[in-house]
Amino acid sequence: MDTVFGVSYNGGVVLATDQVNARSILMYQQNLDKIAELSSHSAMGVSGPNCDLVNFSEYVSKNLQLYELSNDGTKLSTRAQANFCRGELAKALRKGPFQVNVILGGYDDKTQGSLYVMDYMGSLVEAKYGAQGYASNFCLSIMDRDWDGGMDEGRAVELVEKCIQELKTRFLINQSNFIIKVIDKEGLRTLKFGADPTDN
Repeated sequence: MDTVFGVSYNGGVVLATDQVNARSILMYQQNLDKIAELSSHSAMGVSGPNCDLVNFSEYVSKNLQLYELSNDGTKLSTRAQANFCRGELAKALRKGPFQVNVILGGYDDKTQGSLYVMDYMGSLVEAKYGAQGYASNFCLSIMDRDWDGGMDEGRAVELVEKCIQELKTRFLINQSNFIIKVIDKEGLRTLKFGADPTDN
């Protein structure tokens, strides 16, 4: 029931997720932040059961920080971070799989904004836009139609908001709150949220 969107634009990436933590017929929380910060210029939106979502996000984030500390401050590129995530998902398949689907985005000086889509089976593809969960049934056609390579941040955010509105109109399940984050040369920042994730 989770929703994750990602849209790359000329100079950065926009990530968005719903903020609902629910299981079966119960809703536990409506202010969850499912976009995990990996570095100052990268993050990943994660969908899946809350235990796997939290465990995998923290595991990847802390390992990337450990790599940086162990290698004299060398930071991994967004592509390298995505390949590390993919490797961990594939390795976990034979032990105790993480039931998570991931959209990872980041900003590098060479590539500008880049976006990677992964599933729980460990497949990885670089994409210009993507959606995970039931949202893909409603929103990939909108992204196909409206995305173009010359988009700026404003138009990318507008595209994500159009997808959110489509879900609120057509999706059976009420996902009341969404959080939108932007990654560009200035770093990662929260643009909008439906409910404050720090208010626990």
